[in-house]
Parts: sequence; structure tokens; C-alpha cells
Amino acid sequence: MAPVAMRSVAKSLSEAKPVSYWLDDPGKPAAQPALTTDERCDLLVVGGGYSGLWTALLAKERDPGRDVVLIESKEAGWAASGRNGGFCAASLTHGLSNGIARWPRELAVLEEMGARNLDAIEEAVARYGIDCDFERTGEIDVATEPHQVEELRELHEQARRLGLADGSQWLERDALRAEVDSPTFLAGLWDREGVAMLNPAKLAWGLKRACLDLGVRIYENTRGLKLAPAGAGMTVQTPYGTILARRVALGTNIFPSLVRRIRPFTVPVYDYALMTEPLNGEQLAAVGWKNRQGLGDSANQFHYFRITPDHRILWGGYDAIYPYRGKLDSEYDHRPETYLKLAEHFFTAFPQLEGVKFSHAWGGAIDTCSRFSAFFGTAHAGKAAYAAGYTGLGVGATRFGAEVMLDLLDGLDTERTRLEMVRSKPMPFPPEPFAWTGITLTKWSLARADRRGGQRNLWLRTLDRLGLGFDS
Repeated sequence: MAPVAMRSVAKSLSEAKPVSYWLDDPGKPAAQPALTTDERCDLLVVGGGYSGLWTALLAKERDPGRDVVLIESKEAGWAASGRNGGFCAASLTHGLSNGIARWPRELAVLEEMGARNLDAIEEAVARYGIDCDFERTGEIDVATEPHQVEELRELHEQARRLGLADGSQWLERDALRAEVDSPTFLAGLWDREGVAMLNPAKLAWGLKRACLDLGVRIYENTRGLKLAPAGAGMTVQTPYGTILARRVALGTNIFPSLVRRIRPFTVPVYDYALMTEPLNGEQLAAVGWKNRQGLGDSANQFHYFRITPDHRILWGGYDAIYPYRGKLDSEYDHRPETYLKLAEHFFTAFPQLEGVKFSHAWGGAIDTCSRFSAFFGTAHAGKAAYAAGYTGLGVGATRFGAEVMLDLLDGLDTERTRLEMVRSKPMPFPPEPFAWTGITLTKWSLARADRRGGQRNLWLRTLDRLGLGFDS
């Protein structure tokens, strides 16, 4: 891009606040007090993001008499649950392609369970009066290069052969641009039923309120420090008190698990997003987007984007930054060079919006694992359970993960616990510096494949054969 044009792109970021648009809300609820004494309970939930909040809520729904405590190291929804794009997908497998590759024999069951899970989220939002702008608009996978058109078409045909194409619609170029107009769009596959758009922070805050209303005791700014057996139960130490619980559910995801042997299975990836100022009537007319779908392009280094109820556009993705040695640090929450790159890509996709400014720019860590979708298990003779590895698709799948954790803690034999997906684990990442080297090489190879018509090099083909990889 020419220097003058790049200066124009940079100017679009001049007033962007370095905070998640969703969390920058005057309606944000006050934090619950920290734990300052010892506690006892039937179930302790560690983590106040979606994973922990759904676990606490469902535990009370299953057994209203169960005494449930939830602790959160900062405030509910402050991390990935309040920073994501607000795509709530039915998929439990990080998309159909990943499901076909990893669990072909039980894919139909996984798809049906995922659809039921999304329906249950919609029902819970209505039942508890959670005002989170829930819209069942679907999502369009967009091809912006000729090879992506053929890949998307083949995916659609695979879905048809498997009987999984209901609710999906193929869009040729003109039909796609009639939905959302970008000169970069060549074709698209619209999943009309399997994705909802929502305000992610308001969902977390609504779940928190619902938990409190059902009698869950929530302690915020209370970090779990150590998990240890204690007779027939478990104890978790916190800075100002100790909790004795019969069972413990760990919903900490990217943050270091209190079960140390689980830590090698996930690595942090920092993801970034921009939010525009509200579009005026002329700008809205220029892009269309009347059906308000979520969109994502089909590159290895992909963008995700959606429109909000107040007519802003969220534009995120592309860069996925793995910090050396997997270090979690708030300094990585902001990356101006990525914001500039994202802004440049935004105006390439929507040149008709030249002059629009971004009101917010932010980032945050998500957890990924070598199979891109969640894994589950127990520790301490079944007295503790965990779910992690959602790889950026946890807005919907965390509710399913909560059900799995509760099944495991209750010792239940269910359709969920019998799944190969639930019974198996991904391959752990190697120790450093090998993890950093492998991930860096994989990212370079994925970017190279995008530039070369999707052609995968020997490294990527080897990872494919081993069932491994790294999702940007």
C-alpha cells in the first residue's frame, strides 16, 4: 500500500480506545466481593468465563439443592468471554471440516448434539431474560480466492453426501454480494441456522446474574491457587481463604490449570479485533448486510466480521500471535502493528467505507490445542473435572463442555460421555523451545499456502497425516 494510503489507514485508528467494545459498557455489573474466609460447598467452579458460568448454572438447574460456589480471579467475563466476536456456533468440532477429519463415525451425532446445544442456549437466554442481542442470523463462509471457491464447493458437497447440508445455502458471487457487498467476495456458503450473533459480554453478565438468582455464591477477584485432595473432597486455596468442596469443575481454559498435567495440552494465542464507529444510512446502503449474518473468509489466516445492532462492524482475526514460551501477559493485549494490518485489510474488503473510523481496538488470549476443539477429563479419582482447548469457538461449545464436566463429576454414563471426542485427548505440545519453533514454522507455512493458491508444503502435509496442526 502506498505511503499516503497507509497514512489514511492509520488515521482511521486515531480515536480507537484500547479496550474491548463489549466491555466498554456503562451497564457493566459491579463485581461481587472477594472471598475473605473459609467456605464449604458441594461443587466449586473455578473460572468466571462462559465455561464456569454455564457449569454453575446447569448444576443448579440439575439439582436446585446443590450448594455451588464459583470463584473468578478478576471479574466474570473479563477475558476471552468478553473480548470475542460474538459468534455463537452450534459446531462442537470447530467446523465441519475438522469434524470430518477427526470424528467421521460420530460426526452426525456431534452435529445433532451441537444443534440441540445452540437451541438450549437460545432457550436459556429467553428464560432468564438475558439481554445480549441474540440473533439467529447464521454465518457465511466467504471465498476471496479462486482456490477457496473450489474448497468451499467441495465442503458443501461433502455435507450433502453425509446428509448434513440442511440449512446451508450456496451463494454464487452476485448472490453473495447481494447479501453483503465486497469486491473481494467470489462465493460463499451460508449456514443459515447453525450460528447466532450476540453481545458476548452481556451474555456473560446475564449468566452471572442468573447464577446469583439461583443461589450460586460468586466470589470475584478471588484466584484459585492450589488444588489438593482433602478426605472425600477437594480443597482450593485462594489468597484469603480455603474452600472445601465435594467436587471441583475447572473452567480456566487458557489460564494455567490447577491440574498441572493438563497444561501441556494447550497454548495461548493472542487474537485481535477492531470495531468501527456506527455507520450512517449511506454507508449502510453501500454494504447491504440487511440479514445481519456473521462472516468469515476461507484463508488459513482468516478474518471474522459481523455487524452490530447499532450498525458498527467488528473486524477481527488474521494475526494469531503465539508468545515465546507461551507467556501470558497483558502487554500482548494490544498490538498496534496488527491493528494497522487489520485496518488495511478492512478497507481492501470494503473500499466504499473509506473515511470510517474505528472506535475500539483490542486483543486477548484464547486457548488452542492440537485438535482445535475442546477436550475433557477428570483428576483426583473423579473429584475434579476440566474442559479446555476451545480454540476460539467457545461461545456456544462451552455450554456443552459444562454438561460434560457435570456428567463426569456425577459419575453418569451419558450419550456425551460415551463420545470418542470426550474420551480421547489431543496430542500435547512439546516443551519449549520446540513448541515455539513448530508453531512459528506452521504459521509461516499457512501464510505461504494462502499466497500459493492453497498449496500445502511438506510440513503442513506431515501435520495433516499426523492429525496435528495450528489454526490461525
